[in-house]
Amino acid sequence: MSFSFNIARLPRIEFGPGCLSKLPDIAHRHGRQMLIVTGARSFLDSQHWHALAAGFRERAIKWHSIQIGDEPSPELVDDAVRSLHGTAFDAVIGIGGGSALDAAKAIAGLLKPGNSVMDHLEGVGPELPYRGPATPFIAVPTTAGTGSEATKNAVLSRHGEGGFKKSFRDDRLVAEWAVVDPDLLASCPPAIIAANGMDAFTQLLESYLSTRANPFTDALALSGMEAVRDSLLPWFEGRGDATGQRSRMAYAALLSGITLAQVGLGSVHGLAAPLGAFFPIPHGVACGTLVAGATRTNIAALQERAPDGPALGRYATVGRLLTGQPQPDAASLPALLEVLDDWTRRLDIARLASYGVSEGDIPRIVANSRGSSMKTNPVVLNDDEIARLLRSRL
Repeated sequence: MSFSFNIARLPRIEFGPGCLSKLPDIAHRHGRQMLIVTGARSFLDSQHWHALAAGFRERAIKWHSIQIGDEPSPELVDDAVRSLHGTAFDAVIGIGGGSALDAAKAIAGLLKPGNSVMDHLEGVGPELPYRGPATPFIAVPTTAGTGSEATKNAVLSRHGEGGFKKSFRDDRLVAEWAVVDPDLLASCPPAIIAANGMDAFTQLLESYLSTRANPFTDALALSGMEAVRDSLLPWFEGRGDATGQRSRMAYAALLSGITLAQVGLGSVHGLAAPLGAFFPIPHGVACGTLVAGATRTNIAALQERAPDGPALGRYATVGRLLTGQPQPDAASLPALLEVLDDWTRRLDIARLASYGVSEGDIPRIVANSRGSSMKTNPVVLNDDEIARLLRSRL
């Protein structure tokens, strides 16, 4: 194992039940004029918002708010920047799931420059270098999934024919603060718990298997996967200590954002991008429905083409972690697949066909799956292997 690695910028992190109460003081350090970006309604209708707004008023903080009702598009970001460019916001606060945080992150990056986000999206447009400056960004996640509070990329989508799902990415977009309060997860419905939880798990697993993995990210990924193992199904099924389960899943999601930002992902996220662009499939559902099949596909390809490499041993380590059984590698690999199949079934993760994906769509999904995530998959998959993986979840 090489102990030579580089760790990119991270936010300052406040973590724990009730830590949302610290947000007014954190915001006040930046000034008294805030742009607040939230989801459509749920947070603004909650007791958490009323307490937060009172804290802002006590500190003479003023704010303008924007609500994000769906996955953010380049047009949404550009419209917000166009209407607010020139307003002297001291910070942008994103409160919500991954969509709200990604929108807030992109808007924070462009409020001062005032140009279109299309100038910087990877894989579309001119891909001009981002010059900044960015408005300070404070991230407050209300779901346990994307880990966007810890990453430098804002994922934006344009849906339908000719659609795409691409990142605006720069170190200057990383949040100044990530305020992670597990109490904000209390209102998550089971379907959101399942999809976001499987997103976080997939990010941890793919980071651990990434060709760029290092000892620092390995420690975080394994710790996060242990938290998912102990908490996701009980929280989803309403068993046991929900407060502790929420905390562990918020922790896992945060770690998944840190690890993916440092070392990249794999084939599941390579496929989630075109699936999310061409079909109305939520990102967490795409990850959750594919992760067991992608693991099976990767293991088979590794056994055929790289049986002596390190990746199979890493999969076996995850198998032992998830089962809690000190088994040899030969037993741990099928045990890992059994666990992932069981999670997919018990969490009731929908199949791709539920969102309109058909056999005829597979070639264009495969053709558009070779983005940055595929480049760090532990084995290079051919088009036939990717097609079979998709077909297994129709």
